[in-house]
Amino acid sequence: MSGHSKWAKIKRDKGANDSKRSKIFSRISKEITIAVKEGQSGDPDMNPRLRLCIQNAKSQNMPKDVIERAINKGKQDKSDFELLTYEGYANGGIAVFVECLSDNNNRSFTAVRTVFKKYNNSLGNNGSLAFIFDRKGVFEIKKSAISMPLDEFEFELIDAGLDELDADDEEIVTLYCPYDSFGDIQKKLEELKVEIDSAELKRIPNNMKELPLEEAQKVLNFVDALEELDDVSAVYHNLEITDELANNLE
Repeated sequence: MSGHSKWAKIKRDKGANDSKRSKIFSRISKEITIAVKEGQSGDPDMNPRLRLCIQNAKSQNMPKDVIERAINKGKQDKSDFELLTYEGYANGGIAVFVECLSDNNNRSFTAVRTVFKKYNNSLGNNGSLAFIFDRKGVFEIKKSAISMPLDEFEFELIDAGLDELDADDEEIVTLYCPYDSFGDIQKKLEELKVEIDSAELKRIPNNMKELPLEEAQKVLNFVDALEELDDVSAVYHNLEITDELANNLE
């Protein structure tokens, strides 16, 4: 999953000081609100999903008062946010999977469709990309938070359902697990007293496609436009992030 890891690192580095921080805060706030509502508790000690959302918020340096507002909104909010997904193809046959957290399906669909049309890309039927993306749990942990050798750490997690441990990044270890093992991995990390920097369910492509630099940049511009939409929480694709493309983005 090196292509995915490379793209994640670029986004993490770029996201530190750019205008996307407010969008990240908005997405995490929604996730906190949903976690409180569905877990019927604003206490992270009693609500594992909320606990993970708060950890994700802290990893993005989200202010404490913003976190508290999202928790309080979850206790009072009557709107029904749900996960909506849209699938299609970008230039060069690149598969694109869009996730929205929204309380209005028509609004979200119209906004996503408009961006697809603007970039001359095709929006398909839900389920059409099921063979390209696998839904997996992805945990990021600072290497400094792991107090044992990495091979021992990996062995401890295998019984909990770990698929892969990626330690290529200088500072971060990334763990991948099946969707159904997400809770078991979270529990095991807590037992090992390893602090989770972030934890999410993501769509991981099982095959990647390389494009010439100019075409690849057009795809990423399209992805950026989708990510700017208010309801969009995540955009996944199977574009190979080559070294040439990565150097152009850094």
